[in-house]
Amino acid sequence: MADVAAATLRDVITRSAQALRGAADDYAPLFELIHNARFVLLGEATHGTHEFYAERARITRILIERFGFNAVAVEADWPDAYRVNRYVRGASDDPDGREALRGFARFPAWMWRNNDVLAFVEWLRDRNDGIRDASRKVGFYGLDLYSLYTSIDAVLRYLGRVDPSAARRARDRYACFDHFDRDAERYAYTTAFGAAPSCEDEVIAELSEMQRRAATAIAHEAGDEHFYAVQNARIVKNAEEYYRTMFRGRVSSWNLRDSHMAETLQALDAHLSRAALSRIVVWEHNSHVGDARATDMGARGEWSLGQLVRERHGEDAVLVGFTTHRGTVIAASDWGSPAERKRIRAALPDSYEALFHDVGVERFLLTLRADPITHGLRVDRLERAIGVVYLPETERTSHYFTAALTRQFDAVVHCDETSALEPLDPLWEAAAVEPGELPEAYPSGL
Repeated sequence: MADVAAATLRDVITRSAQALRGAADDYAPLFELIHNARFVLLGEATHGTHEFYAERARITRILIERFGFNAVAVEADWPDAYRVNRYVRGASDDPDGREALRGFARFPAWMWRNNDVLAFVEWLRDRNDGIRDASRKVGFYGLDLYSLYTSIDAVLRYLGRVDPSAARRARDRYACFDHFDRDAERYAYTTAFGAAPSCEDEVIAELSEMQRRAATAIAHEAGDEHFYAVQNARIVKNAEEYYRTMFRGRVSSWNLRDSHMAETLQALDAHLSRAALSRIVVWEHNSHVGDARATDMGARGEWSLGQLVRERHGEDAVLVGFTTHRGTVIAASDWGSPAERKRIRAALPDSYEALFHDVGVERFLLTLRADPITHGLRVDRLERAIGVVYLPETERTSHYFTAALTRQFDAVVHCDETSALEPLDPLWEAAAVEPGELPEAYPSGL
């Protein structure tokens, strides 16, 4: 009976799937679903798969050119991504996109320093160069919160230029972190176990002053640069809380991180909407893009960026997941270990990925809001998630969770056999962990 049901579901999916063959109308059903949505969240099942990055870029280019989307927000630290933002808007000294991407120096650098991201960044720069009105140029922003010390430095540099007395006050407040030798993990451990007082009051006070300044900023401070500085102060405040709670368990740190990303997205939306209503594309892992309420993550108390955006914006948000059955991937075997090109095992039999493999279409789009697919994919199945670390020997326990796909996403793109990203740096160089900041995606890997 179960085999009959599975066969019937495969037939329904086969009839509903939109094969992706590189044609201009491949994603027509997705764009019909997006219509006037203001937030399109594009996922990935791994942090190291070429096809996911390439297809996200392909969709994003169309959203920018045809639908007027004016920002790309990614699962990366604000200062690193902002260097790219300045480059694509023609406002930096970086001679090319490869140099602009050098801000992504920490493990896992391959997530953003790879050929697919470089190609998109150069395309975005070329497009923006043809636009005279700076307010109509498309930006590139980061949503994550790991840049504690980098963001402190950015706030101090900015205030040093525009208001030396405010810079002195900020320096006095942030001096609280000097006791930890610019080591975020040391700060996390020491304050979590009560060995030293936290810097919570100081970072809240500085953010409050920066926000008050934003409301009354003098003319030469107004605009993108002041917003950038305020956001860095917000990162310092949220990163301090994140690091302080990191040792309390996965749920607390995960929820703080995704709440920060949702808060950053809302701040970016408000900033960009000063001239005209913004439309933003988000690039993150499926685990952040999908609605956690439809997964066992939600059952253990975790929420996700996709859930928070959907709760706030309803059908103005479209969540798109990406899946693969097998192939190769760039990932490490442990935190800070060298990046490797690894073989992805074939999907487990009771997973969505195996079901999609059995459809027999190499690459396809499936929209999920309408019946009859909705009913058949509402049942919990296994779903794979590979982050910056991939351990094939513990595949089931390390890289699968359960989900009800039609409640998790509005659409899914399946690429049956996928290939590894091509990093800009030799694999052995892509593992550097700089002192002071924790690796991105720490400790979950997603």
